[in-house]
Formats: sequence, C-alpha cells, structure tokens
Amino acid sequence: MSAPQQSSARKRFWKQVDVAQEGDGYAVRLDGRGVRLPGRMPLCVPSRALAEALAAEWRAAGQTADGSFTPAELPLTGIAGSMLERIPGAREGVRASLLAYAGSDLLCYRDGANRALADRQRAEWDPWLDWLERETGARLAVTQGVMPVPQSEEAVEALRVVLAACSDAELAVLGVAAPALGSLVLGLALLREAAPPAVLAACATLDERAQMAVWGEDPEVTDRMAAMQDEVEHAARFLALIRQG
Repeated sequence: MSAPQQSSARKRFWKQVDVAQEGDGYAVRLDGRGVRLPGRMPLCVPSRALAEALAAEWRAAGQTADGSFTPAELPLTGIAGSMLERIPGAREGVRASLLAYAGSDLLCYRDGANRALADRQRAEWDPWLDWLERETGARLAVTQGVMPVPQSEEAVEALRVVLAACSDAELAVLGVAAPALGSLVLGLALLREAAPPAVLAACATLDERAQMAVWGEDPEVTDRMAAMQDEVEHAARFLALIRQG
C-alpha cells in the first residue's frame, strides 16, 4: 500500500494495522503489508513510539460512510515522508529554503502606523529575538513596514551553522513549523522546546488577534489560525515521538 499523494483522495481497503520491527526501525503495516511512501520507500521509522502513532493515524483514516480519506488525516505520515524521502536527497536545498526566513521572518517586521500594535509586537516578539541571540549568536535586525531588511552576514552564518547541525527529522519538523509560523525563529523555538506549540502559534498570530480585537471575529481568519496551530501541534508531536525512541 502506498501512502497517498498530497492532493489525492483514496479509499480505505485494509482492516488491520500493526507495527513490525524491521532491522533497526519500525514499519507500519496494513493487513501485514508494509506501507510505502510515494517514492516507494517503506514507512519505517527509528522510533517505536512514532511508529505506533503513525499506525494510529492509519487506523483512524477512512472512517467515513464511503471509506474515503485524504492526506490531511495523516499529518504525521506526511512529516515522516519528508524525513525519509524528500530531505535525504535535498538537504542543502532544504536548509537554504529555511535559511531564507532570516530575510523574511515575521518577528522582524513591525507595524509602522499603529503604535499600539507596534508596542505589542515589541513586547511579544523582542523576547524571542533575544532568545535566538542567546541560543545561536544570531541577532536579527528589525524594521517597520514590509520592505525587506538586510540581515548581517554574521547572523545568517550563525543560523546556517544551526541548520547544518539539524537531523533529517528536525529539518522535516522545521519544514512544517517555519512556514506555518512564518518564522524560523519560532520554528527553532519549537525545535528546542522553548515554549509549547500553542504559545508559539499565538505569538505568530498577534496581528490577526489584534485586528479581531478591534473589528470583531472573522470566521475565515479564525479557521486559518486554528489550521496553523494544528500544523504546529503535529510538528511538535512528531518531534516528541521520534525523540522518545
């Protein structure tokens, strides 16, 4: 059984899901046959705790009247697929994509017109920039507005060193968390367990929360915020499980 492509819907056909040790890893099996990722690599991970969580996803998938399911029901499997198939052959490109957030990190761009919002951004975001400097030696510059702010070569190099030391699992987690949060800083905070995922998600949605405090709740914005927090929660759970062994 192949794991579904990102945009495809599939029908559940299996009855039993289990985990079997294979070499140094733990494979997820459907009716005794190993799950294969889109690139045909087995869904076999180095952590039994993670494998059991992956198996639980597959047990729950397709519990609908027609038995259909989508990749959205398999978020941990998606991260595992990145770790196992996408990243090993493209580590430099993945690191470069993550490093690009040094030039566009949410925390570096402040409101230039709304003084009250700018004060809240400073109060909530500056501590994370201070944390980054303590943890990595990288001090990111801050600007008002949306025009790109150049970051120092020293800061970029410090972050490059951090990313070079990341495992494939950590790069896979950052590949979800940094885009979801709009921030490599907050993604690294998740990686280093500096705050719970909900706290980091709230930090990343400060602007939206401030706007809704003035204009009232917007269901579409609320839904996007909830979906983003779910992504971050899944990334944090994946990290905790693979570290659990």
